[in-house]
Amino acid sequence: MRIGEIYRPGTFGLSFEIFPPKSSDQDVTLFENLERLASYRPAFASCTYGAGGSTRVRTLDLCVEMQRRLGLTATAHFTCVGSTRDELREWLGSAQRSGITNIMALRGDPPVGQTEFQQVAGGLRYANELVELIRAEFPQFGIGVAGYPEKHPQAPSADVDLDNLKRKVATGADAVFTQVFFVNDSFFRFRERYAAAGIRAPLVPGIMPITNFAQIKRITSMCGAALPVELSAKLEATQEDKDAQFAIGVEFAIQQCRELVAQGVPGIHFYVLNRSAACERILDALPIA
Repeated sequence: MRIGEIYRPGTFGLSFEIFPPKSSDQDVTLFENLERLASYRPAFASCTYGAGGSTRVRTLDLCVEMQRRLGLTATAHFTCVGSTRDELREWLGSAQRSGITNIMALRGDPPVGQTEFQQVAGGLRYANELVELIRAEFPQFGIGVAGYPEKHPQAPSADVDLDNLKRKVATGADAVFTQVFFVNDSFFRFRERYAAAGIRAPLVPGIMPITNFAQIKRITSMCGAALPVELSAKLEATQEDKDAQFAIGVEFAIQQCRELVAQGVPGIHFYVLNRSAACERILDALPIA
């Protein structure tokens, strides 16, 4: 199913995001976890595209494997980084021939060692340009894009960031999937501004269950997401107890998701970090069966 067909009135679009493992042993573990997540009948599962395009082949291979082995609809992440227009077209053609029907179109992060995005000669600079290329030349793909409830870290202001998002949707995106956040009010305020700006594409919240405090501190430092003070204090006090951290993080995510569902979100996109246990616990507690 294409992204544009998923979020219809009266439906709920559940989705999961994974990243390419670095070893064959981790591949085995990933697919064991994906098999359990597949039982929740997600609308799709997406696979990230490494910084600097470092996993461009692996991303497609894993998407194909998810569809072949598990019957999941796969969404391949794709970025502008380090590629000319012709190279972008070549990859998109490969994705099409491989049976991929959805693309998550992103500008992308710079390669390791670079601090700023560098447009290559003959390439693209912004995600909206990638969306425009896909929609014009590969119209059969469903297209998702990213949104930032707490502003993209590199955007000069929240208003500029929202204008950029509006441009991505106007050029052909079917739905917007948010960066991780832990304060629902940030999402609700963003949703109000999103609607006031005239953006009509479904806005899907992105949720990352916390299972490790040190890991989540690294992630939030990169993306700018705020951690509630009380939650942070609880996690910091249990840093030596993995089971306690898991329980605290999962319970917080359950309450967060319950409120989002009650407020009528069209779906939830889970950043599962290649593990299923936390999401299984959360989904078993939610009224979305």
